[in-house]
Amino acid sequence: MKLTRLFIFTLFIALLTTINVNAQKRNPRYQEYIKQYNQMAIDHMKSYRIPASITLAQGLLESGAGMSELARKSNNHFGIKCGSGWKGRSVRHTDDAPNECFRAYRHASESYADHSAFLVNGQRYAFLFKLSITDYKGWAHGLKKAGYATDPSYGYKLIDIIETYSLHQYDKQGAYSKRQLRRNPWLLNPHTIYMANDMAYIVARKGDTFAMLAKELGVSRSKLISYNELYPEYQLSDGDIIYLKAKRKKALPAYSYYIVESGDSMYSISQRYAIRLKNLYKLNKKSPDYMPQVGDTLKLR
Repeated sequence: MKLTRLFIFTLFIALLTTINVNAQKRNPRYQEYIKQYNQMAIDHMKSYRIPASITLAQGLLESGAGMSELARKSNNHFGIKCGSGWKGRSVRHTDDAPNECFRAYRHASESYADHSAFLVNGQRYAFLFKLSITDYKGWAHGLKKAGYATDPSYGYKLIDIIETYSLHQYDKQGAYSKRQLRRNPWLLNPHTIYMANDMAYIVARKGDTFAMLAKELGVSRSKLISYNELYPEYQLSDGDIIYLKAKRKKALPAYSYYIVESGDSMYSISQRYAIRLKNLYKLNKKSPDYMPQVGDTLKLR
């Protein structure tokens, strides 16, 4: 009996010591960052199936809890470099090499959204989405394996941050119950949000309906139909571009004109560049019965 009591007492002291050590390890700046961005990470977990703990840990590590030069001056919280396909704002910063090109954002929320899109759309990260949504260790080591960072201990650093700050608690908030999944099967595979002309859109899949998309995207069925200049009876097809807000009157400055290709229509061009159909006709002084021909040059702004 005495040995049992002694063992329990010793275990209690060891546990208490561990808790105190972890508490002492916690950086107040990190805790403030977590308080500020945990809900954003949870929301992105629900939309993109990326563990909230991983998003927060990467944000903390890559941005120095929001205090790095990239985070303070360019709102880049995840150290994402420009890449060949980046068309947005950028800034030069020395990292692995001098004067490298990094993405720049107007707000931290844009950085979080781009981080999620970067992982979802990156082919080398596809295997991560086969892991359990709460397998933060698998995700941490997987990110290193996929080449997100060159630091050999990158995965272990993420895990240490997650466990020191108990970030895995947010994964539970971002996970869905079986009942929710039965009612909303799209939760396991939500549509990816893309951008065109600074307008958010998704690409419809086979079997999609406006009612289904309205429930997933939080935009009413009637508005989705109106924003995309379609009629109420229209049946969605695989590959249809569907905007979440009304399209613009003209394209961005980078897209001043378009040369018509085979298979194009005025509507498909208006969808590709997020321009209202009537404005595309107006910009080009064309009547509604105009049929674009291959090689025609159309103004986009």
